[in-house]
Amino acid sequence: MRRWVRSEAFSAWTFMAPGLALIAVFVFWPIIYGIPLSFTDYSVISETHYVGLDNFVKAFQDHNYLISLWNSLLYVIVVPVIQVLSILMAILVNGNIPGVKIFRTAYYIPVVTSMVAVALIWSWLLSSNGVVNFLLMKIGLIHEQVSWLSTSSTALFVLMFITMWKGLGYYMMLYLAGLQGIPSDLYEAARVDGASRWRSIWSITVPLLRPHILFCTLISLMGAIRVFDEVYILTKGGPGNSTLTSSVYIFQKGLEQFNFGYASALGLIVSVLIGALSVLVFRFNRRGGVHPY
Repeated sequence: MRRWVRSEAFSAWTFMAPGLALIAVFVFWPIIYGIPLSFTDYSVISETHYVGLDNFVKAFQDHNYLISLWNSLLYVIVVPVIQVLSILMAILVNGNIPGVKIFRTAYYIPVVTSMVAVALIWSWLLSSNGVVNFLLMKIGLIHEQVSWLSTSSTALFVLMFITMWKGLGYYMMLYLAGLQGIPSDLYEAARVDGASRWRSIWSITVPLLRPHILFCTLISLMGAIRVFDEVYILTKGGPGNSTLTSSVYIFQKGLEQFNFGYASALGLIVSVLIGALSVLVFRFNRRGGVHPY
């Protein structure tokens, strides 16, 4: 027993215990409790009854929920774009160029900025009389003011852009950590063999970053499907249901309409969807890949 107390494993578990306790209470317990809850018509003020699969049947007959699922799946378009851009940004700031630390800091500032502040800034920039319309009209790309967040055809894609803008710095730093672990000898050998800069990136950088790409793709995928903050703050799912995502709809059903059983069922469906997409990403990662030249 004394040997265990003095071991590194005991010290590690001791330091992790507070964080694990918080995760258990605020993450795992709600998940475990939400599964049986999804099979009931849970009510705060009246008696709760077991309803079986009724909530799930209702979900797939709920037109608004199906729209929210489709919008959430559309949001996955963000994932490959943000991964490619963040890898390129990481390569750009990985070199020993003057002022590179300033660029790293500038790219990371949106990550640590409150979403409320980000929403206020972008709502001002994208308003009818905002800077974006002014600049686009100046260079002749548009000829009249556009209400970017109030137009059904543009609102969701504008939200996607804001998500990419805010998340690029986060993924850039993860990829930068991976890049700094790649031996420079490999690039020097490739240069001696006559490989171009892009060939070295494709044949050395990308294969050696595969673990980072897998991790970043998974968390980006989950974040895209569960996107909530920017949607709720900027549009609340409007105009109409054009930006209604699954997380916003679940929030409306659960915390605004107090239909907790139905909201739990909706959340469980989204969780299964995320799990299925994650399996596809793992399979693609195993079967795909780029091999050294």
